[in-house]
Amino acid sequence: MDKQDMMYLAAALVLVLIIALVIKPMITGHPVNTGIAVATTTPLPVVVTQQYTISPEPHIVSTTTTLIPTPKPTPVQTWNPNVTQTVAFVNPSTYGVSFNQSMPGGTRIESIPYDTNMSTFATIASNNGSSGTTGIMYIPFPYWELWYTVDPAGPVGGKGQSLSSSTVTGPTLGTMKGSGSSQTVIQGSFSVTNPQFTINVMDGNDPNRIVRTITPPGGLDSSLWVTTTDTNGNLLSTDPRPWVEKFFEGQRNYYFIITTHSLNSYSIKIRVPTRYIGQY
Repeated sequence: MDKQDMMYLAAALVLVLIIALVIKPMITGHPVNTGIAVATTTPLPVVVTQQYTISPEPHIVSTTTTLIPTPKPTPVQTWNPNVTQTVAFVNPSTYGVSFNQSMPGGTRIESIPYDTNMSTFATIASNNGSSGTTGIMYIPFPYWELWYTVDPAGPVGGKGQSLSSSTVTGPTLGTMKGSGSSQTVIQGSFSVTNPQFTINVMDGNDPNRIVRTITPPGGLDSSLWVTTTDTNGNLLSTDPRPWVEKFFEGQRNYYFIITTHSLNSYSIKIRVPTRYIGQY
C-alpha cells in the first residue's frame, strides 16, 4: 500500500471517530465524551421542615383485678312472740364510756319558757245578732285562731215552756150540778226558737274559694249549758263558749260572711300568738 492510501485510511478513521464521539452525542442529546473530566453541578436537595407536637408519654398503670367474693346475706331470724330475750350488761369500756368522767356537754336548753300567749288582732261583733259580710282583711301571720261566742235568743224548740192542768166547772141547774172537765194546757211563751250561726271564711284573693265553713259544734241549745258548783264550791260549767277554730295558713286576704238566726248577739275575735307581734 502506498503512502496515499495510508492517508485516505487515516482520514477515514478520524471521520468515523468524529461522527462517533461528537456528532452522534450531539444529535442524541448526550454530552460529548472527550475523555476529559468535566465538573458537573449537582442541585441541592430540598429540605422539608416538619413540625412535630411532643405529647407526654402516657403513664401506663399496671392493674391487677382481684375478684372479691360477694358475701352471703345473714338470714333474718323470725321473731317468736312467745320468747323473751334477755339483754346482758357489758363492760362500759367496750364503747369507750367511763362512769368516772363527766358526760360531755350537750346543747344548752334555754330556761326561758316558750311564749304561748295569744293576742287579739281583730274583732267582729254584733249587738243585735244580725247577719252581715265584712270587708277584706289581711292577716300577715302564718298561724291564727278564730274565737267566737254566740248568745242565743232562747232555748231551742221552746223548752222554756211548762205544762199545767186546769178544771172547768159548768153552771148549776136546779138541784143538778154541772159536771166538771179537766184539760192540760201549755203555759209560757208559745214562740219556738231555732238559733243558728254560720261563719264562711272566704279567700279575699279568690272569692270563689271558701276557706272554711264554721258552725258551733253541738248546736246552740242554751238549756244544755248548765253552770253549777261542786261540793267544794268549785264552779262547774258545760258552757262551751268561746269556740276556737285554728288556721295553719295565713299571710293573705280574708273576708267573712256571717249568717245568723234567733240570736241576741255574737262576738268574733281573730287571735294570733303574742310572739308574732313585731315580727311580721
